[in-house]
Amino acid sequence: MRAVVQRVVEASVGVEGKQVASIGRGLVVLVGVGVGDNEQDAEYLAGKVAGLRIFEDRQGKMNLSVENVGGSVLVVSQFTLYGDCRKGKRPSFKAAAGPKKAEALYLKFAGELRARGLAVQTGRFRTLMQVSLVNDGPVTLLLDSSRGF
Repeated sequence: MRAVVQRVVEASVGVEGKQVASIGRGLVVLVGVGVGDNEQDAEYLAGKVAGLRIFEDRQGKMNLSVENVGGSVLVVSQFTLYGDCRKGKRPSFKAAAGPKKAEALYLKFAGELRARGLAVQTGRFRTLMQVSLVNDGPVTLLLDSSRGF
């Protein structure tokens, strides 16, 4: 699984002009599921996201996690994280998992974050969404479960 993690002041997701999710201070996590991913990938990635020390402490050092600061997480599915642009001008999505598997692991990932006590909002799977956010820092990180264990 792949994730783009952004530290935010606030964020929201809209569908067809209506807001379906929003958070204040916390993280926006764009999540993509690959063909070879499984529940272990979702568990690993959730643990990594929950524990990332990317919020500043009193000394101004990135030393606190979203758990430590009482922040929220907005999880948005993003199959395009598996887009391969090496050939031609149009991305190939052969490495992205099919919808059934992707949705199950996306929900597993969000559930693992909730199990850690985090307030989690989600976008709508397989829906055209408008994601709005105010990136804090900016702080943006790329995570890939295939490189983590």
